[in-house]
Amino acid sequence: MDDCSSSAVDDERSRPNESERDDQGRRGDHDPRSDAKQHRAREQHDDADQVATGQDADEDSGDAAGNKGAQRAPRKNWLRRPVVLITGGAILVLIIIGALLWWSHARKFESTDDAFIDAHVVRVSPRISGQVTGVYAEDNQLVRVGDILVDIDPAEIRATLDQIRAQQAQAETALGQAQADVRLAEAQYAQAVANARGAAAQAVNAAQDLKRYQALQASTPQAVAQGQIDQAVAAARNAAAQRDAAQQQAKSATAQIAAARAGVAGAQARIDTARAQVRQSQLNLAYTRVVAPMDGHVARRSVAVGAYVSPGQQMLAIVPLQVWVTANFKETQLARMSVGQSVSVTVDACPGIELRAHVDSVQRGAGQAFALLPPENATGNYIKVVQRVPVKILLEEYPRHCPLGPGMSVEPNVRVR
Repeated sequence: MDDCSSSAVDDERSRPNESERDDQGRRGDHDPRSDAKQHRAREQHDDADQVATGQDADEDSGDAAGNKGAQRAPRKNWLRRPVVLITGGAILVLIIIGALLWWSHARKFESTDDAFIDAHVVRVSPRISGQVTGVYAEDNQLVRVGDILVDIDPAEIRATLDQIRAQQAQAETALGQAQADVRLAEAQYAQAVANARGAAAQAVNAAQDLKRYQALQASTPQAVAQGQIDQAVAAARNAAAQRDAAQQQAKSATAQIAAARAGVAGAQARIDTARAQVRQSQLNLAYTRVVAPMDGHVARRSVAVGAYVSPGQQMLAIVPLQVWVTANFKETQLARMSVGQSVSVTVDACPGIELRAHVDSVQRGAGQAFALLPPENATGNYIKVVQRVPVKILLEEYPRHCPLGPGMSVEPNVRVR
C-alpha cells in the first residue's frame, strides 16, 4: 500500500498543474526547452521506479519465483533428444570407419609430386664444316632413323676427294716403278754373282799355273825362264783382283735389291695413305648429309639454309619416343619399395588419364651426392634433412592423344604392400 501511495504521489508531482497548462494555453506560448526538461525528468523518475520495484521484487523473490515457475512450462535441451543423439553417433561411427578405410588403403602406397618425365635427348651436330644447303626437319616433327635432316655443301669435300685419288694413282705408279727396280736389281745381282764366280775360277787357275812354274823352276832351272815366272805371278794377281771386284759387284747388287725393295715398301705405304685419305674423304662426303640417328620428335631447331656450321655445333635435338619417369622419393619412403612393383602415374598435362608403370631401379645415392658442389657435412653445424633419392619408373603404356616429353610433371603412386 505504501508503494502505491508513493508512486501516485510521484505521478502527481511529475504532471504539470492544470493551472500551469491553462496559463500556457492562454499565453499561447510553447517552449521546446521546457518540454525536453520535463521529458528527462519523467525518464529519471521511471528509472527510479524500476530500481525500487527490483528491490521489492528481491524481498518477495520467494513468492514471485513460485508464481512464475507455476506459470512457465519447463523447456528441454534439443541436444539431448534421442534422434539427435542417434544421428550424431551414427555420423561419428561413419567418420571413424571412413578414416580407418582410408588409412588402410593409403598405407599400401607411396607417392610424391617431385617427379618428372625423363629421356635421353639426342643433340644433333655436324661432323664437318660447311654451308647448309637444305633443312628438311621442322620443330616437333616426327622423324625416323635414317631420315635426312640437313644437307651441307659437298663441293669442297669432292674436290679434296679428287685430289687424294690423284695422289693414290701416283703412289700406285711409283709402286710399279719400284717393283721394276727390284727386278732389275735382282738381275744385276745374279750377273754380279756369275762374274764373281768366273773371276774366282780364273784366279784359282792362275794361282795353280804359278805354282807349277815355280815347282818346275825349282827342279829344273833351265827349263823355265824367269820371264815366264813373272808372267805367271802377274796373271795370278790379276785374276785375284778380278775375283775381288766381282765379289764387290755382287755385294753392291745385293744393296741395290734392298733399296729397290724399300722403294716398293715406300710406294705401298703411300698407296695405303692415299687409300685411307680417300676413305676419309668419302666419309666426309657422306657427312654432308645429316640423318636422324633415332626415332623421335625434332625439338629446338636452330639451323637454317645458308648458315655456316662447324663440328660440335648443335643444330637441333631429337626427343626419343621411349621416355620414363624419374621420381624423387624421400629416403623414408624407400623402406618397402623394390624393383618390379606396380605404379600408377598421373600426368598433369593429361588430366583424367592414369598410366600403368613399374619400378625399374633405385639410384645408389641421394641426388645431392651427385651435385656440382656436394655438401660437406663434416664441418660446421649439422642439421639433419630428409634427402630425396631418384627412382626410375618405366611406363608400360603411353597416352595416344597426349604428348609426353622431358621435364613434364607427373605424380607416381607406387603400391608397396
